[in-house]
Amino acid sequence: MRDRSARAPQRRRPGGADPADARPAVTGATGTAAGSWLVRGKDGRLTAYAPCEGGLARWTETRPGGPGWSGPDFFAVADLTHLSVTQGADTYVHFLGRRERRRADGSTEVDVVHAIQYQTGRPVTEWRSLGNPHREPDRAVRFGVPTAAVDAAGTVHVFARNAGGGLMMRREGRGGKWEPWADLRGAGLRDGLAATAASTGRIEVFAPADGAALHWVQPEPGAVPQRSHDVRPGPLPGSVAALETAPGRLTWFWTDPAGTGLVCHRLGGWSVPLGGTPADGANAVLRASLDGYDCTVIAHRGAAGSVLVGVCGTEGESAGLWWTDTGQPCAGDPALVLDARGRVVLAAYGPDGALRVARQEPGPGLVLTDWVRV
Repeated sequence: MRDRSARAPQRRRPGGADPADARPAVTGATGTAAGSWLVRGKDGRLTAYAPCEGGLARWTETRPGGPGWSGPDFFAVADLTHLSVTQGADTYVHFLGRRERRRADGSTEVDVVHAIQYQTGRPVTEWRSLGNPHREPDRAVRFGVPTAAVDAAGTVHVFARNAGGGLMMRREGRGGKWEPWADLRGAGLRDGLAATAASTGRIEVFAPADGAALHWVQPEPGAVPQRSHDVRPGPLPGSVAALETAPGRLTWFWTDPAGTGLVCHRLGGWSVPLGGTPADGANAVLRASLDGYDCTVIAHRGAAGSVLVGVCGTEGESAGLWWTDTGQPCAGDPALVLDARGRVVLAAYGPDGALRVARQEPGPGLVLTDWVRV
């Protein structure tokens, strides 16, 4: 693999698209959603999502592979304090939100809400409340932010930190009826946990806690996740990402809160330092073939505020990563996905809230086009 695998984007204009900053700013994202906020649908088109004033914003490719986009489309969702997006193997996109509503008596009601988009560009379903496992008002308001994973059977598993610092799960049962909240135990959890389903159908959860990461694994598909070993050093909350790097085997990536850069870990192995200068946000990870090599691509907002991209051989992280600064200021966290033509697509929201996209160009290594403002 060549050193230019992650070199700075070339200053070329992609055919049929305006360069970044060529159009006036428009109202857009007010942050980034946790999880997979850039996805590829069954028809091959990409969709990007973001929280915005009063709800959810959506941008959709007009045809597979681009370069055109439509949107932003707006979907009203009142009182959200957090938004998470996940996609199942069936390509359905699930939205999880934490909602805070003020009651007439001045108290605050907190619950988790869920909605689905079944097809690219189609409407989002009605937002349904999944409730709150706490009945006491003073504990209910301390319920954490939700995330989700969808197993190979299409079953949605929702996870969140409870008021006591343990892990709660609620999942969809047979016939679409949701099971009650289940207490998976644990202690000292903080928000920013991550849940992922492997191709084998098993779900794993990686949750930041004081000085460590707590790990839950399903012993078999459909089972209740069981507590596994703790991992140290623990992650910076909100920075954890997972990538299936071999059939059924997940590699976890996170930011070291001590400031030494990224760390990765696989079950049964040692944690490996990867360097880099990430800020306090999430890491995006993707597996792609570059020059015939099986590679892992990592993107995050760097300490200087711009998008950084790193590349290494898959499960060869100890050999080092090639890092490049794309120079694009990033508000929130970037995202990575493969488009309908198998090209790496890097996306981020600029300081103006507008979506910006860079795609892999033909040729050796990972060379990206100039950023395009959607």
